[in-house]
Amino acid sequence: MASETQTRASTPLSSTATLSVPPSPGLKGVNPNLRNNASGNPLISASTTIEFISLKSSSSVFVYDLAEQAGFGTYTRAWSGSDTNSASVVHLQTRAGAGLSLVGRLSQGSSKDAAKRAVLTAYTTPTGLATMVQSLSHLPTPAANSRLVIQVPTVTPVGETYALSPTLAPFTPALPILSNQFTVLLSSTPQEAVDLAALSYELTDTHAIHLFDHHSATREIGQTLSPSLPAGASNLSLKEGLSLMGYKYFDYAGDQDAEVVVVLLNGPLANVAKALAKRTTGLGVVVVRVLRPWDEEALREVLPSSTKHVHVLDDVPSALTQGSLYVDVFSTLLNPLQRGPIVHARRITPAQTQSLLAKPSNFADYMREILPSLPYLSLDGPAQKKLLFFSTPSSPVSSLARLVEQTFLAHPSISSRLLTDHDVLSKPGGITADRILLSSKGGDDAIPAVSLAIPIVPESAGESDFLAVTDQALLKSHSVVTHAKPNSPLLIVSSWTAAELLANLTPEVVSVIRERELHLCIVNAQELAEGLIGAAGPERDALENAIVLLSFLRLYLGKAASEDNVLKLARRFLGDVVQGLDLGKIGARAWAGLVEVEAVVPEDISPNATVLKNFEFNAIAVETDDGETVVNGARLGSWHDAAKHILFPSAFSPSSSVPLSSYEQNPALRPEVPERTFLVTCTVNRRLTPLEYDRNVFHLEFDTRGTGLKYAIGEALGVHGWNDEKEVLDFCSWYGVNPSHLITIPVPGSDGSKMHTRTVFQALQQQVDLFGKPGKTFYSDLSSHATSQADKYALQFIGSPEGSSTFKKLSEKDTVSFADVLQKYPTARPGIETLCEIIGDIKPRHYSIASAQAVVGDRVDLLVVAVDWVTPSGSPRYGQCTRYLAGLAVGQKVTVSIKPSVMKLPADNMQPIIMAGLGTGAAPFRAFLQYRAWLVSQSIPVGPTYYYFGSRYRAQEYLYGEEIEAFILDGTISKAGLAFSRDGRKKVYIQHKMQDDAQELARMLYREEGVFYLCGPTWPVPDVYEALVGALKEYEGLDLGVAGDFLEGLKEEERYVLEVY
Repeated sequence: MASETQTRASTPLSSTATLSVPPSPGLKGVNPNLRNNASGNPLISASTTIEFISLKSSSSVFVYDLAEQAGFGTYTRAWSGSDTNSASVVHLQTRAGAGLSLVGRLSQGSSKDAAKRAVLTAYTTPTGLATMVQSLSHLPTPAANSRLVIQVPTVTPVGETYALSPTLAPFTPALPILSNQFTVLLSSTPQEAVDLAALSYELTDTHAIHLFDHHSATREIGQTLSPSLPAGASNLSLKEGLSLMGYKYFDYAGDQDAEVVVVLLNGPLANVAKALAKRTTGLGVVVVRVLRPWDEEALREVLPSSTKHVHVLDDVPSALTQGSLYVDVFSTLLNPLQRGPIVHARRITPAQTQSLLAKPSNFADYMREILPSLPYLSLDGPAQKKLLFFSTPSSPVSSLARLVEQTFLAHPSISSRLLTDHDVLSKPGGITADRILLSSKGGDDAIPAVSLAIPIVPESAGESDFLAVTDQALLKSHSVVTHAKPNSPLLIVSSWTAAELLANLTPEVVSVIRERELHLCIVNAQELAEGLIGAAGPERDALENAIVLLSFLRLYLGKAASEDNVLKLARRFLGDVVQGLDLGKIGARAWAGLVEVEAVVPEDISPNATVLKNFEFNAIAVETDDGETVVNGARLGSWHDAAKHILFPSAFSPSSSVPLSSYEQNPALRPEVPERTFLVTCTVNRRLTPLEYDRNVFHLEFDTRGTGLKYAIGEALGVHGWNDEKEVLDFCSWYGVNPSHLITIPVPGSDGSKMHTRTVFQALQQQVDLFGKPGKTFYSDLSSHATSQADKYALQFIGSPEGSSTFKKLSEKDTVSFADVLQKYPTARPGIETLCEIIGDIKPRHYSIASAQAVVGDRVDLLVVAVDWVTPSGSPRYGQCTRYLAGLAVGQKVTVSIKPSVMKLPADNMQPIIMAGLGTGAAPFRAFLQYRAWLVSQSIPVGPTYYYFGSRYRAQEYLYGEEIEAFILDGTISKAGLAFSRDGRKKVYIQHKMQDDAQELARMLYREEGVFYLCGPTWPVPDVYEALVGALKEYEGLDLGVAGDFLEGLKEEERYVLEVY
């Protein structure tokens, strides 16, 4: 293949274009015109094509921060800004309750999305998806044009080095509680990813989640991609859509009479497993493409009748976690009436995923544990050539790999695929590794991912057929030469002479060059370009790139590298002239300047004690159209900031609250949570409703002196509540464990690498969510500890897909807790340390702060309603945190944290504000009113302030009534609308009070830059929305559609703010 020359054909880039070098190792900025020409362009990756499809198919796209940190979503935001007709794009942070914004946008009457029956898209990662699952259970029923599609690039930082991994471990434990309204699709190749992304928007009766291999396969460029779904296909069922594109729920590869079958989710490991199975007798592989809905019949059909053992490979956070895929497969193959294959669970942790994907041979060794007779096979395709380039952002020729890629792309019979990875931790400024896989077209499917075909691993035996290093400094800092195959070319772009080069190489590097008989050549592109064009600048940089490309082609073509062949191949991309110079002249200079170096260790060289570092993939870069480099979601002023953004992400996140003081974090306070925590003191705990009233609404005040706690208007206080002392002691007595006994358990989120020691009582009262609501995985995990067959099978059933209705009854109707389940199945008694791990941590509960710090000083106030109910069996139940807060005594210490909120006062104090609060939803508005009253006391003018409040009875639930009346009298509240629904014959709600003031509200919102806030339960949202739309229609002359669009626009301007629950 190397000896072939190219025929003239059109190329993706103009041959007369000036060569330019990007200021960073990111891809060149995507031209906005690609929005209209993304399909079929080999310079566009599958991931970028998915962004194009999503933007084209959606009414709104929500880009979560974790997705953009994975290098997905940046183009969507850029494209949206360049076209007024495109979907609106909203950037969101991932935090507790993530996903509620999507629920709100699809809820009837609350937005134009619901009104227009539109399709919403969200971008997030497996980690972000796990945080959203619980919120997504509140989504409305999907309809043909009122659905949610979540595109999930499978990229997760793992381990102490923040290496990026395609593991699904963060998401799979949450799968059992995912709403059955979702279809979950998995893709592993670029074409499949584009196909399933397109299909997800054509499904008519389901919300969709699409997980794709953004870690490697879908970031490659060099393939011509367009959805294979036939034009005009729409309103499809899942089976219809898959069938039209030639896909199934499950793929089978390997021996049709296999006795051993491996089942795993579609992804990079699945591709290696299929490649092995196709070359091995006795082995079969089933790849899961559709994870939900789970089709038991389809799985049974695809398995050979000869199957005796089924091994299920599950991505799990730790080896102690039961994999959800195993449960699905086990329940499918379990047949009490007929002996079937034995199902084995094989749990793959994130660390194992990294090891197995490091190179295909590692996975083959792992598979030999399953099938010892597995032969030692090479998975390389026929006539493959592997090219590897190491560069740094500061190098003027860092674009070499992209130039090589585009040179080969035009060849009609060559497939050329490029993957670019970055390491920003091991060297200031970062390092880029570009991998190009060349093969004959149609013959490169042995290993679909370039990262697997050309692995970059420590102590490599050599994988690349050609290695180029464009920054000579890397030879002294990193182990790069070890990646070259024996007898392969090694090109170094260097200003050193041959003697200087050898003097700067370590003896170990020289030894590798000699032992592998590498063909070492250097080219001083800078010096050669200076001789042709003179002073430094973009023109010289372009010329350096041309010289290095010509040098590469001469070495790569080997014996076929005549000057005519090299120039003929180069002209396809470079044209006949570069910077006014004939390409033949440049080629002659490059030819003469290419120096072959014999690797001989100079006699006077001293031993070098420097330990060379290894490259590790920990960053994804995107180059925007305006020249910014976006690395792991952070827009950098320079690439030197990249490592800081990875190591210290909180330091570079936009601050949404007043900066913390210099008070240090107390290490004894909840050391396992990432939030900055504070120990405050309860000074007031006062009930606001009468004792005989059926709702206990109470007011709390905490002294914050000496803690450094600062908060902004409208923010929320996270309370790290404790379980009830008596209930914990009663449980210890029943469970037969000494509450004073010391136990050592992992710090949550540490993958078992960090441990801490507490008493059993401390752990169960302060950390473990013993009286919280269990998910399905708890039942599955607990079943393995049951000694009674009845308990074991019952727990396995509840944790399986077949047990969904039973689980739903237990969870939603009976509201059972972890402790209840343990008492219901008494033979399932794991050790107390194991129990603490499988239950998990108590999560902080967040409450809107009901005070303004500028007014109250070192104090924070809360307004809380106690949550309690009675189960169908007559047992009382209590909200864990509200019970804890209601029982606080004056002087008691409480651990708290601060959470940003959408509830913010406008920057201009003269802007009118309209506040609507129901019940404890009045909390943030008390802070607003305090602050506006304080501004007036400082002789600072403020705009109109309208306050609407709703509850059942004025006498019992007029919360902060005396304060509100005082604010009305002194003019802080310009107008109040108080709605007490049960006080009169006719029920009156806040929307009715708003309708009374419709003209003023419409004027303030439409003409005076007013801001509207609603806080409280979700049920009044549609009625409030209709009241405002009606006001705008009647008094500003807008039709209903325009009025709805206007309110939607206010959301984007943060002038229509909802905080509902």
